[in-house]
Amino acid sequence: MQQETKSENNFLVSTPMSRYEKVKIFALEKLRNGLSEKLYYHGYDHVLDVLSAAERIGAAEGLSEDEMELLRVAVLYHDSGFIIDPKNHEEYGCDMAEKELPGFGFEKFEVAKICGMIRATKYPHKPAGKMEEIICDADLDYLGRDDFFEIGGKLFRELQIRGVVSKEQEWNRLQINFLTSHHYFTKTALSTREEKKQEHLEKVRKLVS
Repeated sequence: MQQETKSENNFLVSTPMSRYEKVKIFALEKLRNGLSEKLYYHGYDHVLDVLSAAERIGAAEGLSEDEMELLRVAVLYHDSGFIIDPKNHEEYGCDMAEKELPGFGFEKFEVAKICGMIRATKYPHKPAGKMEEIICDADLDYLGRDDFFEIGGKLFRELQIRGVVSKEQEWNRLQINFLTSHHYFTKTALSTREEKKQEHLEKVRKLVS
């Protein structure tokens, strides 16, 4: 694949796409076509949201370009396992990454780092290293944002369909337990998301009481 760009003389010049750009097109198309429409939270939009958060946190945390590339690819694959089964989706995502990424030019050691980040998103989080911390924080960035209740509503609807929760009070209690146990890892997330997350926790507690 090639991209067309304009030179100084306004001629169209074809430039080769980077391996990341090729993976992004491939992975997003696979998610768009493969994910169930009933995944109201763990869907296509969630992956784009996490990608944006990961890029913001990664830049603030000083990742190199090479590290940013691997982080971005890990985000694209971190929920791809939902195409197969919500249970153990991290392992299914790693399986896909191991099979597909070498075809885009990724070395075995790079795929291993990507899989480490994918597996790190399994809750409770146990990240090893900066990049794994960043993807964990990006995956739950919304907990400390103004759209917390909007996005949380999508997750509630998804979990209802899967039979994990049934009523709103049950969901709110689940949220309290989750928000209480969760913590951010990076300085960036702690400084920009933690305070708002605690405000949301107090609001949900009031809903239950």
